[in-house]
This record gives sequence, C-alpha cells and structure tokens, in this order.
Amino acid sequence: MLANNFFSMEISVAEAEKRTGKNTVNMQEIYTVYLIETRPVDALTEGITPDSLWRRYSEFELLRNYLLVTYPFVVVAPLPEKRAEIVWHKLSADNMDPDFVERRRVGLENFLHRVASHPVLCNDNIFYIFLTEVRNHLIFNLSVFFIQADSRLKAVNAAFRVKNPDGRFTELKHYSDELQTVLSQLLRVRARVADRLYGVYKVHGNYGRVFSEWSAIEKEMGDGLQSAGHHMDAYAASVDDILEEEEHYADQLKEYLFYTDALRAVCRKHELTQFELEMVALDLACKKQQKEELVTGTVRTFSLKGMTSKLFGQETAEQREAKLQVLEQQLKEGEEAVKEKNTESE
Repeated sequence: MLANNFFSMEISVAEAEKRTGKNTVNMQEIYTVYLIETRPVDALTEGITPDSLWRRYSEFELLRNYLLVTYPFVVVAPLPEKRAEIVWHKLSADNMDPDFVERRRVGLENFLHRVASHPVLCNDNIFYIFLTEVRNHLIFNLSVFFIQADSRLKAVNAAFRVKNPDGRFTELKHYSDELQTVLSQLLRVRARVADRLYGVYKVHGNYGRVFSEWSAIEKEMGDGLQSAGHHMDAYAASVDDILEEEEHYADQLKEYLFYTDALRAVCRKHELTQFELEMVALDLACKKQQKEELVTGTVRTFSLKGMTSKLFGQETAEQREAKLQVLEQQLKEGEEAVKEKNTESE
C-alpha cells in the first residue's frame, strides 16, 4: 500500500506480457511489459477509479536511477536481476523464459512496495507519475532530469580519495562488502547443491518409469515393481518441490545481495560529498592565505608570484587593491560553497 500526499492506494504488478516492436535504432525486438495496477483505498478518494498501465523493465531502471540521484541519502530498494545469474543448470538464463519472467514480476512488485512504504520516496512526484500516467510523459521528465544530473553521475564513478572519511560510512561499507561476499558464496554453493539434487530427481524419475514399465511384463513381481515405481516417482516429486521452494528462497537471498550494492552506493555518494567538501575547504584556505600575503606583502611559501616580484619588482597599490577585491569576492563564494557542502554532507 502507498500512503503519501496524493492518496493511499494498493499497488500490484498483476501480469507480464511479451510484445514485439521497434527499438530506438528502428530494429525489431521482442520485449516484456508488466501490468501495474493501482487501486485507491482511502475514504477520501472514493470517486477515483482503479488505474492500470504497462511498463517495461527499462522504465523501472529509469525510475530507480532517478531515485538514486535525487535521494543520495536513501538506500533505494534494488530491482530484480535483468538476466538470471548464479543459477543451476535446469534454470534458463534466458530473460524471456516464463519462469524467470514470473519471478521478475514478483521482484518488480516487491520493489514498488518497498519504494511506496518509504516515508520519503512515497511522496515523490515522479514515482506517482510512474504509477498513474502515460509512458511518454514519464520518459520526458526523467530524460530532462538525467541530462542535468549526468555530470554528477560521472563524478560518482570517478576515482577519488577522502582524507578524513566518516567512520560510520566506512563501517557500513565494510559490512556491505562482507555481506556481499558471504551471500555470493552461499548462492554459488546453493546452485551446486541444487544441481546434485536435480541429478537425484532425474535418476529416481527414470527408475520410476522403468519400474512402472517393467511391472507390466512381470506377473509375479508386477505389484512390487509397480509399488517401487510409485515410491520412486513420489521421491522425485518431493525433490522437485524442494528445488522449487528453494528457488524462491534464493530469490530472496539475491535481493539481499543486490541491497549490498545499494548500501555501497550511499557510502560512495557520501564519500563524493565529503571529497567535494574537502576540496572547497582547501580552496578557501588557499584564498585566505593569498589575501594575507597580499595585505602583508610577505610570501610564506615558495610560489611563482614571489619569484616574479623579486625579479620584476612589487605590484602597484592599484593592482593590489584590484586583486584584493577579487579575492574578497572569491572568499565569499568559497564560504558559501563550504556551507552548502556541509549541509549536503549532513
């Protein structure tokens, strides 16, 4: 259920459907769309009718990327995997496989529920548009947003080192790294165990068929062979049920695995903010030193300016005054920048 400033509603991803169309380069493609249904449940919205619309997985990605950039302090829920990873050999890695599409449908519904239950994200206007308005309107809004945010996204992926990292985020990053390692190992072991169990399933299924066929041609042993065949079939079916149940458990583990990436994203964005804060603070300190040197006429550190003054003489009073005015303006701007970065970091 979504409770926000608009109204309260129930959200579900009711079904998935294969479609054929042309992509951005005018090539024919097959893709899957998911039906999102919303139903108002608030007494104040009795006159509003239920709504439904189709969304592609790529549109869910667009929405999540928007939330990541707009709310850097929020651990945004992960999406289900685009293609099957860490699977045992019975499962298809094809993203058009009906079983995989169904599991992804459930994952997309969980994603919407987690966003809708967040006290900050549920009030976002773009999220509301995603649930209630036509596709082109949504893509236009998000495309404009990402053009503006593109440089920020690139900065997050750039290499930088923070001099004084926040211990809370360092601890959170170490936790997410360790959790990712453990979950990855667990899922790989689980895939190997599932392969072994599937081998047991096939062997007993084959024995069940053989014993059932054998019982038809044996008179004295027929009943016993048929009974053995039934037991083999029942055991194979129980193994298949276990594998099916564990697949849902594996999907939940994968969601936790993807949450580790969401945790690291928050840590990374905080590191970027901290790095930018350190840079503007360093620049402000340099400007203050330049002002002090300009006012006193002494250069405390080696610089090209000091060497130039010794070789060609000191600047005139008018030149120093003009530079001082420029520095004063730069100092004001630097102090504002430090204040803004401090606020963003908090």
